Amino acid sequence: MTVGDHRPASAIVAEKIERRWAAISILIIVFLTAMAAVAGLHQATMPQSRVEIIDPERIHLSGEFVETNLGSAAEPDGSVTVRLVAQQYSFTPQCIVVPVDTKVTIRGTSADVVHGLIIQQTNVNAMLVPGYVSEQIARFPRTGEHLMPCQEFCSVGHEGMWAMVQVVTRDEFKKLSAGRQRISCVK
Repeated sequence: MTVGDHRPASAIVAEKIERRWAAISILIIVFLTAMAAVAGLHQATMPQSRVEIIDPERIHLSGEFVETNLGSAAEPDGSVTVRLVAQQYSFTPQCIVVPVDTKVTIRGTSADVVHGLIIQQTNVNAMLVPGYVSEQIARFPRTGEHLMPCQEFCSVGHEGMWAMVQVVTRDEFKKLSAGRQRISCVK
């Protein structure tokens, strides 16, 4: 209490508490700002370090994303690579087959506008941007089907843009892929 301070003791205590909380709030803001600066300096919030580009006007003519190369393929190391293309208002292929409990690399791109690739009930979530190749690694622990809608608004037909992911046993996947380079769902 200073000389001449005629406030009640409770007002003085309240002021001290308010000053402490204000100081704590300022420290939190300074700490979060410092964290953001450090993350920016270390490029933790920047795009992936390995960016693959592709000509979206020529993806159907040659290279990795020609139509005959889309779908699932078994790799020599036992993993599976899935290649797909999104375009207004569909995914190609419309249905993907993958084996259960196997490393699956999903590689995708867009032919026209930004699309979103999300496989429900999994942690697969990527943006498919024209001119770039997106890659996601996944492992499906159980057999079954997963809906794969586009989660980026891509124009008036967006609500009808979806595909399916069918997770089958490893033996079933081997049977489906026997003698075939690429597979997609058989209905």
